[in-house]
Amino acid sequence: MDGPLVIQRPMRWDNPFSTEMTDADVDRIMALEPFCNMDESSFPPSMSLRDIVRNDMRIRNYRHGDIVVRRGDYGNSAFMVLGGAVRVVINPDLPDALLGRQTEKKRGFVGALKQLWSNPDMPEVRDVARLKGGGPETGQRVRDGETHTFLQDVPSIMKDYHTEPLREGTIFGEIAALGRTPRTLSLFADGDTELLEIRWQGIRDIRRRDEAFRNHIDKLYRERSLIHHLRALPLFQHLDDDTIQSVADATVFETYGEFEWHTSFKKLAELSPAERMRHEPVIAGEGEYVDGLFLIRTGFARVSRHVNHGDPTLSFLGRGEVFGLEELVHNWKNDDQVPYQNTLRGLGNVDVLRVPTKIVEDIVLPNLPPNLLPPDLVLDKPEADSIQSITKEGHGLDTGLLEFLVENRIINGRATMLINTDRCVRCDDCVRACAATHNNNPRFARHGRRYGNVMIANSCMHCTDPVCMIGCPTGAIHRSSLQGQVVINDSACIGCATCANSCPYDNIRMVAVRDESGEFVLDEANAPIMKSTKCDLCVDQMGGPSCERACPHDALRRVNMSDLGPIAEWLNRS
Repeated sequence: MDGPLVIQRPMRWDNPFSTEMTDADVDRIMALEPFCNMDESSFPPSMSLRDIVRNDMRIRNYRHGDIVVRRGDYGNSAFMVLGGAVRVVINPDLPDALLGRQTEKKRGFVGALKQLWSNPDMPEVRDVARLKGGGPETGQRVRDGETHTFLQDVPSIMKDYHTEPLREGTIFGEIAALGRTPRTLSLFADGDTELLEIRWQGIRDIRRRDEAFRNHIDKLYRERSLIHHLRALPLFQHLDDDTIQSVADATVFETYGEFEWHTSFKKLAELSPAERMRHEPVIAGEGEYVDGLFLIRTGFARVSRHVNHGDPTLSFLGRGEVFGLEELVHNWKNDDQVPYQNTLRGLGNVDVLRVPTKIVEDIVLPNLPPNLLPPDLVLDKPEADSIQSITKEGHGLDTGLLEFLVENRIINGRATMLINTDRCVRCDDCVRACAATHNNNPRFARHGRRYGNVMIANSCMHCTDPVCMIGCPTGAIHRSSLQGQVVINDSACIGCATCANSCPYDNIRMVAVRDESGEFVLDEANAPIMKSTKCDLCVDQMGGPSCERACPHDALRRVNMSDLGPIAEWLNRS
């Protein structure tokens, strides 16, 4: 026996942000602020500052009018202006048509009816005139192997919209990159512009090891976003400006789990429930001292309680929900101090805000309206045979189904397609209705993950955390401005398959498109032109999703997983 094979452990540097970074580029960036002021000795040899610059950054060139950042898109990188200038649109917001987004209009009754006889005979037929990309207000150009969406009438935009320039040395987009939150403003290049793009891993690692950079990022978030986030929660709405500023000043930012959770999602799905849970970082542990109130800023977290030899899921928390309030209120009212009664674990990547216990007890609770106080804490631990009733409380789902939804991250869905297989008679009315609505191209497959009599069909869930949007080079996949549906601008799609490869649920397909005569559209090399396709939630239809409306047996529902009550009622209906 020669012994086991020994290889070098895979590292993040195996996949650099750009293969074009040279030694001269690295030297140039290291000489610029803020990098030149950073203490390189605070970075370990395995992840030096120079390594981060070389592997987590890239230099990008933009021409006049190129869109750099688009309001509403999800961020995974930040930018620094190296040369030229970038214009940020302050107000009003640029309309979707200017940003290269697909603008949907609801069909009238006649238009909806007309689809029944005007749909093409062949699948995936496109208007060839629209395949060239962009739109009347935007266009696309390929430069150095990258596709850029650009504004075609910059002078009019400068005249009609309030814009401000960002000059050399300015860093922007870092908050959206770290939190995978939507960009709040649109920016475009004002003349030929050179930018340094920093992917989120590099921002994270620099922030961990350079105090000045960390303080800068935290300061920006406190100034721009934190108070707004706190104000959105009923728990803090009664506080005046000075008081809520005190809460914001004391709030601690914490991040758990992997930002790119979707890359390991399918591998973890093959593990046992206990093994999967071991991969979930503990945010607050059952039995630990109550050191603060946790607010979920982005992502999801699992709430569980140890019973016998297991840790059944009690519930899950999403954006805007809190953990630890019941324990804090109990300890504030009573002399006996209790620890956290449950465990909070991160699912994938989760950002939390921790408001220290003293701030909650001294500032928040004394002024909290009685109707917002939670019920008294039940300190008696449930026995193993009663855990089912605990998990049913508030939503009516049995433990197994709730575990299934959490472990498969179905909880991410805002419009998940559920099929009750006991009621479904396989009539295919849902598929035919979808095809009739989408030019004879059904946008879902009537199969998928199952638990008991519940099927999660392979159809876009229009996720709360839509990782499919990250990395799209043209911004073709985006949220609709109507109700947040995730849609694809067919004209802007270049067929790169980034969205299809990123979707953890296999709900996006790549298809070869045809012209009006039914012939495949080919490129210069005689290869078929590919486009991404998926459910658009019938964004242009009057009555909403046609699949749901067409089911004659109420066997199919589109549900928002943040509200489990209606799901239980529908499943339990006799």
